[in-house]
Amino acid sequence: MSEDGNADLLDCLDVAEVRIAVAKQLVKRLIISNKNANATAWSPEKIKWEPAEGASGLYERSEDVNSLDFKAMVKDLVTHQGKLHRDGFFFWLFRNGYTVGRKPRKKQEPQP
Repeated sequence: MSEDGNADLLDCLDVAEVRIAVAKQLVKRLIISNKNANATAWSPEKIKWEPAEGASGLYERSEDVNSLDFKAMVKDLVTHQGKLHRDGFFFWLFRNGYTVGRKPRKKQEPQP
């Protein structure tokens, strides 16, 4: 191969490297986007809840570990330090890491 051919080949490889770097960045963004979307893609209605009572009154709890929605909810709770408000409820993750509690969100009283 001539020197011109080698230079052309190196130019093609440089272009390929740039395209690979751009593709890697796009894939990383998609992965992050999918993780965030999957963390919030859960429905409390698809989870089995049981009535319970604690020191702060009545609530519902779940350990529905076979439910994909439950698993997504736990991941979402972990990203929110174990507590979040959603769909009119307050959800929290128990210290054992696999039990979730929920209770209706308290309504704010108007300030005078």
